[in-house]
Amino acid sequence: MTSPPPRLPVVRAATAGVLAVLAALGAGHLVAGLLLTPAASPFFAVGNAAVDRTPAPVKDFAIKNFGTNDKPALLIGMAVVLVLVGAIVGLVSRRSVIPGLVAIVAIGVVGALAVGEQSTDLMGLVAPAAALVAGVGVFWWLHGRARPPATDDAAPRKTLGRRRFLLTSVVAAVGAVVAGAGGVALARRVDVTASRQRVGELVPTTPAPPIPPGAAFPELGTPSFLTPAADFYRIDVNLEVPQLRAEDATLRITGLVDEPLEFTFDDIRSMPLVEQTITMTCVSNEVGGPYVSTANFIGVPLLDLLDRAGIQSGAQQVVGHSVDGFTLGTPLDMLRATGKQAMLAIGMNREALLPEHGFPMRTVVPGLYGYVSATKWLTELELATYDVKPYWVERGWDGQPPGVVPIKISSRIDAPTAFQQLSGPLVTVAGTAWAQGRGISRVEVRIDGGDWQPAELGTEVNRNTWRMFKLTTTLPPGQHTATSRAYDGDGVMQAEERLRLINPGPVPDGATGWQSMIFTVA
Repeated sequence: MTSPPPRLPVVRAATAGVLAVLAALGAGHLVAGLLLTPAASPFFAVGNAAVDRTPAPVKDFAIKNFGTNDKPALLIGMAVVLVLVGAIVGLVSRRSVIPGLVAIVAIGVVGALAVGEQSTDLMGLVAPAAALVAGVGVFWWLHGRARPPATDDAAPRKTLGRRRFLLTSVVAAVGAVVAGAGGVALARRVDVTASRQRVGELVPTTPAPPIPPGAAFPELGTPSFLTPAADFYRIDVNLEVPQLRAEDATLRITGLVDEPLEFTFDDIRSMPLVEQTITMTCVSNEVGGPYVSTANFIGVPLLDLLDRAGIQSGAQQVVGHSVDGFTLGTPLDMLRATGKQAMLAIGMNREALLPEHGFPMRTVVPGLYGYVSATKWLTELELATYDVKPYWVERGWDGQPPGVVPIKISSRIDAPTAFQQLSGPLVTVAGTAWAQGRGISRVEVRIDGGDWQPAELGTEVNRNTWRMFKLTTTLPPGQHTATSRAYDGDGVMQAEERLRLINPGPVPDGATGWQSMIFTVA
């Protein structure tokens, strides 16, 4: 009776599994780079699928705890999980290669399904197919090399087997790293940076009024009034920033229109450009949170473009399509209510958009949260009924009134910071308030639960921007708590109750509540 083959050493088996998984990822990334479709990389495709299926409360937790590092945190977590999975694949195959091969094929199928969700282009499946072939081949090779060679002398056999496996492992590891790095380099052959530089400075036909003196108090701790583009908050669902050159970009207007239209980037740039100062806010912004920024956006009025195509009477929303397949719906009535203020933007602060902020084209609709107003990397505007379900609506969010609400009145204390120690007795509380579309008419501050005191407001720029405030008061030594509340241009007071989720289920429509800041006076 033939005895079963000896088991592989634990370390060798685990190493074979890990390196096979890494080789598969490297090969998939390399082929995706060759095809100029980074989203076809199984690693990113699985990550994007994970983002799509993450429940809203978990996404909120990630944004709250990791901030703009939520995606790097996800990628690191995925890498750790894949290493563990690879080790398990190897360990279950210590006696036979078959279980590991079956597991790798199963992982490959998951990757292919994830890629298929990102694109209907069959060419996109070449990358997961390459990953599968590489994973199976490397695991078969390493598994065979992990067995000690046949020889009558046990000691030399053990040494020879170790050296042979070590050499093979190094070759596999180097190959995986080179393939992955090659995929990254190839994916960057589309030189968006050079394309952006060729766009150059953008000079509007109708510039925004200059920011007046006294609009902000950065010397007291508030932000500068205009946010540098590099510091502008970024929240999106992309693990990789889409790369679209201006010279390759087109904007189609489709759907319920009298005449479908198509514009190139140069067509848009040659139109009379307007500049507007607009504050944007993310619906995921917590009370006192950082996801609010202001810029001078340059572009053309969105409704002017839509009116050229002729909006039909049955249209209810404008669905923006991104180059990566993402869709976002803006209620048409709410868009019309902004008049000429809603924009197809091609620039921020007199420069072309940064890639992470939607280069070469995006939408900006003042007064609405980004999830219903800000399509980045824009390629199409589709006039549609509410039967069309954009990305967030498919995931349970409300995409039409009354579920879609304007940005809520908010105020944030920027200084002093939490638990900061100050020298007294004079203390200045400074911060920022916003209620885009209605403006800010008043901000009040109270100390230690006392009477509300009117704060001094910065100069108003327009009703679509934030407004800074400050209050200087005398305080005795000890710990104190400052609280702020704002009033919009109609005199409506900021809601006191701290709420994060208003609609039934995990559907955010903006946080509410008064922010308090604890600090100490020496």
